[in-house]
Amino acid sequence: MNQPTRLFDFPRYQLANNPLELMMSMPNGGNRVNYSTEQFINAVDQTARGLIALGVEKGTKIALISHNNRCEWNIMDHAIMSIGGINVPLYPTMTEADYEYILNHSESQYCAVSNQELYDKVMSIKDKIPTLKDVFVFDRSATGRHWSEIAEAGSDDQQSELTSRMDAVDPSEMATIIYTSGTTGTPKGVMLSHQNITQTVMRSIPRIPPVLIGSDYRVLSFLPVCHIFERMLHYLYMYIGANIYFAESLETIKEDLNASQPTVFTAVPRLLEKFYDGIVQKGRAAGGVKAAIFNWAVDLALQWEPDGQNGGFYEWKLGLARKLVFSKVKTALGLDNIRAVACGSAALAPRLARFFNAAGIPIYEGYGLTETSPVVTVNSDVEPGLMRIGYVGKLIEGVDVKFADDGEILVKGFNVMMGYYKEPEKTAAVMSGEWFHTGDIGRFDDGFLKITDRKKEMFKTSGGKYVAPQLLENALKASLFIEQVMVVGDGQKFPGALVVPNEDAVAEWCKRKNHPFPGMEGIRNDERIAARIQEDVDKLVEPFAKWEKVKAIRILPTMFTIDNNELTPTLKLKRKPIKEHYQDEIDQLYV
Repeated sequence: MNQPTRLFDFPRYQLANNPLELMMSMPNGGNRVNYSTEQFINAVDQTARGLIALGVEKGTKIALISHNNRCEWNIMDHAIMSIGGINVPLYPTMTEADYEYILNHSESQYCAVSNQELYDKVMSIKDKIPTLKDVFVFDRSATGRHWSEIAEAGSDDQQSELTSRMDAVDPSEMATIIYTSGTTGTPKGVMLSHQNITQTVMRSIPRIPPVLIGSDYRVLSFLPVCHIFERMLHYLYMYIGANIYFAESLETIKEDLNASQPTVFTAVPRLLEKFYDGIVQKGRAAGGVKAAIFNWAVDLALQWEPDGQNGGFYEWKLGLARKLVFSKVKTALGLDNIRAVACGSAALAPRLARFFNAAGIPIYEGYGLTETSPVVTVNSDVEPGLMRIGYVGKLIEGVDVKFADDGEILVKGFNVMMGYYKEPEKTAAVMSGEWFHTGDIGRFDDGFLKITDRKKEMFKTSGGKYVAPQLLENALKASLFIEQVMVVGDGQKFPGALVVPNEDAVAEWCKRKNHPFPGMEGIRNDERIAARIQEDVDKLVEPFAKWEKVKAIRILPTMFTIDNNELTPTLKLKRKPIKEHYQDEIDQLYV
């Protein structure tokens, strides 16, 4: 078969070139469900014939919502696109109001969901969506029409039409509408073509370690597949012949890592932070000689530079640290076979990149947006000179970047979206000819891209100085005592911060200091704990300019959450709602 040009070509390319006995595997109440390449394609074709029998026309929008990644989602994805339909993936954490808006805006005719909770959620607003004909559900235990009824509706009678529809799909045609979760405003529907995503897959492959391709390549998938980052990687995994294992849930990641022993998985910085904090807390709690050796290894890791830049003696010491400490860390995490961790969605703190790379867990940090399908740059260790700490890598082939006068990053290339669905004015607002305005501020250093902040998130103090809150937040999260943090200070004399403490770290510190642990509710009123956290803050902001330094903090007793509309589904801060929720606390910073 020729190289894939449409998204549904990827599994067929695998069947023609490298058919797998285990292409895809998912948990199923303790009994995993597995698909070979051939079984997967048969299921796709059966489902596609069923969609044709249901009257689904070319260009019809079908929404998919799932709490966890699963085979059925992928089968539906390929079946929809095979008949010229358009997949509209939605986050399971969205509200009923979001669903109502998106399903109406996209004019979706069908919707498939994973379980009873999501089925009830969609059915509660179904009457408000005139175009929505029916809702199907993946779980057998749920009420409503089971998704198998779609495949059962079709027969060989639809095969010739399926074949002709597949042949008629042009790579330039729209494949999906992805509604951005966004930190502000109404979700926008990003239109991506088959060509946008297939070319992103093909141009990203040179950044993959060649040793993985054609070998025993096992991946664990748990980030939401409705996000373009994870979804694009699914197509890439199909192309290179990887065994795809789906996790039970985000809460069972450690167990799933141990069970699947992956070669590669995808992560967001928040997950790596939690791994790092847990590793460090456990290592330091060992006490005595073990803790001393552990601390030595961590301090060594935090000095790591790629391509052996620290010299032979450092590499010798690092080899010793890996043998004594980090090999045990990898085993505990289920990462004995790990070769790469793809990381994106938000800025990765340099200390995390140094620590995991030094520990023998290579981090491939990249940069991109839904509107860029998503890859713009990638850090990689496939050859010297492709990785730099604190940067998001070098451009992939076929993508260009330039900077506006205010430092905003503009992107041009095959990966730039077709536009926002039904929003020509919003599309025009972010496009200058072929150049897409990302909203991110950055710069190039020796071909490496550095992201400094989001344009809309920068604020000005009362002294007229600009402050980039993300840079400060990434610095402050180096404290083991800080779980979450948001820097504020627009129009104020100085920046301040809302801090959610790490409960385990604070409790362990209280134990060592013979200080009563007051619980999360009591932490905010405990002056000694607040002083200890402020001590870390003062130390971590020392490298910043005087006007950038965080001079006061307010401790919050509860986490920022998606359910409270404080985080996006990809765990980014929603600054406006957080400010509204905690305005009294912010005011106290400046009393």
